Amino acid sequence: MFNLQVAQNEMEEEEDKKRRRRDDEARMARASHSRRVIQVVAHRPSRSANTDRSRQRRGKDLLDDYFVRNNAFPDTYFRRRFRMERHLFNKIMIAVCNHDSYFVQKNDAFGVMSLIPEQKIIVALRMLGYGAFADQVDEIAKMEKSTILKSLMRFCSVIEFIYTTEYFWRPAQMDLQRLLKKGEM
Repeated sequence: MFNLQVAQNEMEEEEDKKRRRRDDEARMARASHSRRVIQVVAHRPSRSANTDRSRQRRGKDLLDDYFVRNNAFPDTYFRRRFRMERHLFNKIMIAVCNHDSYFVQKNDAFGVMSLIPEQKIIVALRMLGYGAFADQVDEIAKMEKSTILKSLMRFCSVIEFIYTTEYFWRPAQMDLQRLLKKGEM
């Protein structure tokens, strides 16, 4: 009788183990199904790898071409390319950098130096002066499209803030007459 009871207990334990195993397998199947559903629903396309744009080299080249003492191009090239004198560009750059820290060069999260102020401002001036698209300027400045557009938007808002009171006024009657006459010609 004792052996019968031991055998019955062993059978119950075996059935209990089988039931637990089946429950665990069902739970794992449900979990894996849920995981698959979440992966499908919440699937985001993976980010593409960052493109090495050699931004530090392009910034150095830009400084060597236009802004150092023995630059590669004379002042006439600067005026033709950027539609202003170099001293005016420097005045604007200093005012913009003093007003908005976005244009000041600093280290990023990885300790890499960011773009120089000249790069960000030149991009904005190119787009405004020539009506260029961000993709066209990207080839010249070696900057990402989002950075180009952000530079343009921030540059425009800073310029508007700094120079509105100084240069924005209602035209006098004489100015209005002169502009109308010029428009008729």
